[in-house]
Amino acid sequence: MPRAAGILFEQSGTGDVPLICLHGIGGDAGSFQPQLDELGRSMRVISWNMPGYGGSDPLPEMTFEALAGAVRSFMDALQLETAHIAGQSIGGMIAQEFALRFPERVASLILIATTPAFGGRDEGFKTEFLKARMKPLDEGRTMAELAPEFVPQIVGSKASDAAIAAAIQSMASVPENSYRAVVTCLVTFDRYADTAAIGQPACLIAGAEDRNAPARTMEKMAARMPRGAFHQIEGAGHLVNLEAPDVTNTILKQFLQSNERGRS
Repeated sequence: MPRAAGILFEQSGTGDVPLICLHGIGGDAGSFQPQLDELGRSMRVISWNMPGYGGSDPLPEMTFEALAGAVRSFMDALQLETAHIAGQSIGGMIAQEFALRFPERVASLILIATTPAFGGRDEGFKTEFLKARMKPLDEGRTMAELAPEFVPQIVGSKASDAAIAAAIQSMASVPENSYRAVVTCLVTFDRYADTAAIGQPACLIAGAEDRNAPARTMEKMAARMPRGAFHQIEGAGHLVNLEAPDVTNTILKQFLQSNERGRS
């Protein structure tokens, strides 16, 4: 697996303006395998391992500013001026942060199963969320033990056994320290007031059965974006691009092709 700026990544295809994929908390570069396989036939697709994941170097401090900076350093190391940026769950939050901080580096934005802020303004909810996520680890359970319990809770009714197994494998391999750091970072995200400032073409994809990033929340987010387009996939939960790869890839291909025509 190649490395750039301390980040290990997978890639497929060729092209001048690639699609860079940013996975979620329980994922890794393989979380976008269906997109690497299919979209890589017609363009360059890159899927990173977030800092601290999959052998990538951890950050001294896990913040959204630092994560956005890591994306920029990653692109610089690959000599990429611009890219289409896709993110799922917290990866979508990183994508939003990056688009707001470095808009000139983003050709278009793809947000999958994500929200413009974590948990609203209720600090009590954030505290309870952190306690619930950390409690099993504090009690000595491992990521490998938690993954088979956690993943089935976040997928939709049409998720295949293969998709669930792939997600479990990814989550089981996440280093505990990295998981703790990213979950702690997650609850700090709030770009709600800045959604309308995201001016790039944006494709938002929600699973109809996703309780973590509800479709209605993503639809409202798309409506606040000057160039946002919303898509809902029936029967899918939080791991939309893994659960419904064919539908997701069709949406992505149409969006990316349309955006390329607009750029030419």
